[in-house]
Amino acid sequence: MQKKTNNILCAEHLVKTFGSGHTEVRAVDDVSLTVARGELVAIMGPSGSGKTTLVSMLGALLTPNSGAITIDEEEITSLGQTGLANLRARKIGFIFQSFNLLEALSLEENILFPAHRSQGGVTAAKPRVEALMERLNLTERRRALPKTLSGGEMQRTAIARALINQPRIVFADEPTGNLDSYNGQEVLMILHDIARDQDCAIVLVSHDPQIEEVADRLLWLEDGEIRNRKTERHSWVRDPVCGMRVDAWTATLVADHAGKRYVFCSERCVERFKAEPVRYISLTEPTNTQS
Repeated sequence: MQKKTNNILCAEHLVKTFGSGHTEVRAVDDVSLTVARGELVAIMGPSGSGKTTLVSMLGALLTPNSGAITIDEEEITSLGQTGLANLRARKIGFIFQSFNLLEALSLEENILFPAHRSQGGVTAAKPRVEALMERLNLTERRRALPKTLSGGEMQRTAIARALINQPRIVFADEPTGNLDSYNGQEVLMILHDIARDQDCAIVLVSHDPQIEEVADRLLWLEDGEIRNRKTERHSWVRDPVCGMRVDAWTATLVADHAGKRYVFCSERCVERFKAEPVRYISLTEPTNTQS
């Protein structure tokens, strides 16, 4: 009898390439990792390092060229499309930076939408949606349409939707990217508590430096490989709009003004800066600039 492991996710020697010949790009290069029950693991690294490709493979959305992935003791790389779809419905939840809520559905209906593919369907999920809305402080907004929700409410709705089928593992791709620093911190703490309380695992891709205070483990991905963070470079600056600390080396949200480059924690801060750059530069010069 096979001994039960504490790991929900195990990936071994994953490789993913795009193109061929001299144009071949090795997006993920021999990556192995494990994620345990109750653990929140953050994957960080510069833009183009392969983070989204790696998470897409781990979440059964993309097939590796080679290597093996096991989720909740089920080896998934040999499954066909139907098997993968069933696996995602039963064992995997996804949280996206852009929320991906259905505009014609209410908050509650958005959360329940994945339950149509779960055992017992929507009827069995009704008690779970009540508990999730209460936990995430969404009950009073249950009938609201997405266009009337704040950014924080939309992200909490997306979290509840990812959890409605009681997945064993949840993948989150930049879940704080469209939030201000306060709401971003709140979302990270919610995810951390969910991993612990529901005995599932969270794998989170982020550029948000706040994740370092929340994650159980940080994996640094660079050029498709997991590397030792002791050799990592940092260049910490402040977002000129909200004041949040941002790593200028890994930042993807930037804006240029008067020959200088400024980095930001969220799209919202970029938009505010572009509308009134002089207002915010006067508060932060010269701490948030890149040459």
